[in-house]
Amino acid sequence: MPASRSFAFNQTVSRCLVKDAKNAVPIDAMDAKAFKGLKKSDKAAHGWCEQTGFKGSAGQIALLPDGNGKLARVLFGLGDDPAPFLPGKLATGLPAGTFRLGEGFEDPRMAAIAFCLGSYRFERYTKPKDEKSSPVLVCPQGVDHAEISRIASGAAIARDLVNIPANDMGPDELEAAARDLAATHKAKIKVISGDALLKQNFPMIHAVGRASTRAPRLIDMTWGPAKAPKVTLVGKGVVFDTGGLDLKPSAFMRLMKKDMGGSANVLGLAHMIMDAKLNLRLRVLIPAVENSVAGDAFRPGDVLPSRKGLTVEVGNTDAEGRLVLADALTYADEEKPDLIVDLATLTGAARVALGPDLPPIFSRDDKLCEDLQAAGEAENDPVWRLPLYKPYAKLLKSPVADVCNISSGGHAGAITAALFMEKFVEDAGAWLHGDIFAWRPSSDAGRPEGGEAHAIRALYHVLSARYPSGA
Repeated sequence: MPASRSFAFNQTVSRCLVKDAKNAVPIDAMDAKAFKGLKKSDKAAHGWCEQTGFKGSAGQIALLPDGNGKLARVLFGLGDDPAPFLPGKLATGLPAGTFRLGEGFEDPRMAAIAFCLGSYRFERYTKPKDEKSSPVLVCPQGVDHAEISRIASGAAIARDLVNIPANDMGPDELEAAARDLAATHKAKIKVISGDALLKQNFPMIHAVGRASTRAPRLIDMTWGPAKAPKVTLVGKGVVFDTGGLDLKPSAFMRLMKKDMGGSANVLGLAHMIMDAKLNLRLRVLIPAVENSVAGDAFRPGDVLPSRKGLTVEVGNTDAEGRLVLADALTYADEEKPDLIVDLATLTGAARVALGPDLPPIFSRDDKLCEDLQAAGEAENDPVWRLPLYKPYAKLLKSPVADVCNISSGGHAGAITAALFMEKFVEDAGAWLHGDIFAWRPSSDAGRPEGGEAHAIRALYHVLSARYPSGA
């Protein structure tokens, strides 16, 4: 498929949840104990389940017919300790039709979110599935349909951008996606591209991206009242990372289309914020580059100037994300916003420490971290705080520059990366860094294999509480 300069946002999740519908088939959730009680309350249903093997195990689905052979009721197994997103299995396990949640669902809102996230399909390069063959859920009573839709749509934006391969998702296409999102929400956008980055003092963004035939750029989007509290989101937009001259082994390069996962998640979060019309002035900064190998690639041992004025020794060209983020964070910090949040697929060390599902967060703001961890627990979008341990800053010392982009000794890689970026934020009210994976190695309920939205539902929850719409 040829590259496209425009971007169509995924509509799959927007069609899976309806406000109301007649004759929707009820879905009753039950564990093994409740299933045993079915024998007394509905012998016919119990007998049918016994014949089909339904026992109330986690994720099991039983389709119960009426006297005419039509689908009359669905039973959904909860098992002994149901995960919050277990209802996401309904999105892939039910036949076509319209359904509603019946009895047994402890948290209908979370069940609806799980269903919508589980409905996501990435079909850009395959024959699209017939829409009519997919199940549809009626939004549960008392649950905000618009809120669920914007959360699911934001996650779909992030997933789509990560899933698209680098041949169709370069800096041009990432810019196009940002422009389309800006147009949707009437946001302003400007882009500094190519050698203009040098003229406008973004030397590290230019250095990392200059070896690619696709020009590096800084995408700058703003939305909301100028006098509202300022919140700036910064997303790592390395559309593909070869590792540069410190070339990655092929096994590690295989998934590097996802190295722009920070920018993808930032755009997904921006959609949620703008669609909800939160009372803030939003700014989104994305340094979009490709870390390629060519005669003018930056080298190990090079000393780079930065927008901040600090000189940076390149200890490894595969630690490029923190370089482009440093210039973008400096730019964000110059207007002294209330909050800067950056998201980046930054270190393998974060995955070694916490695995693919639990992104570490870093901040000096205790209340912000507490709020975000609580929101992650409530929204089933967990994060885990790691320390900005100051004594490790000495590991970033350079004999020839103000700082090195990697630590000596190879220890505490996620922490030292965060400490490096902290050097470029001084004046913001608060700063938070999320080292996300942006990928699902395998499918689970509500979470298909592939590109993933990490931490943005939790962040949206926090921002909604701090800057409610209409305030």
